[in-house]
Amino acid sequence: MTSSFILRDQVRAGILDAAATVLAERDGPASMADVARAAGVPRDTLDRYFPTRDALLCALSEAALADLAGRLADARLDTVPIEEAVARMTGATIAVAARYRTAGLFGRTPAEARRVERRLAAPLRAVFERGARSGAFRPDIPVHTLAELYFSLLEGVVTRVVGRRLEVEEASASVTSLFLSGVLAPSPPGPR
Repeated sequence: MTSSFILRDQVRAGILDAAATVLAERDGPASMADVARAAGVPRDTLDRYFPTRDALLCALSEAALADLAGRLADARLDTVPIEEAVARMTGATIAVAARYRTAGLFGRTPAEARRVERRLAAPLRAVFERGARSGAFRPDIPVHTLAELYFSLLEGVVTRVVGRRLEVEEASASVTSLFLSGVLAPSPPGPR
């Protein structure tokens, strides 16, 4: 790879990093000029890499998916107990959603949802299948239903993290605990 390609990749990565930061920090939409300023590049340079806001958001979405796929791979979900695997995949998903608030990891078009499913579903589904096989999960609820319930809970919490109503650590711990333990408090011991 030539140095001009490396430089171009570095500039592109820097713009995406700055865009993710600017868009995550703003309560309202940031302009392309705001992104260029945060990236430390002239507006025409930004336009060469991302000619439209949609092109930038699409690239951010791809960056978010790549980041999450990398975090899930690094989490080595298949090497830890089920409880830890659920905690790791929850933490990774919520952290990426918070970092790339505008990328919309959830709530995509059907075609985009299928693409996300292909890229991310395998390691997550493997955790649920392993949990069912090992007896760690309830046998009275099919594994696909448990997975759908988990993803629905995660999606709801992600929207609250993106909307800044929950912090990443609190949300991750709460989803993990709620999913693994349920919402009912343990029954007090009965009289002896």
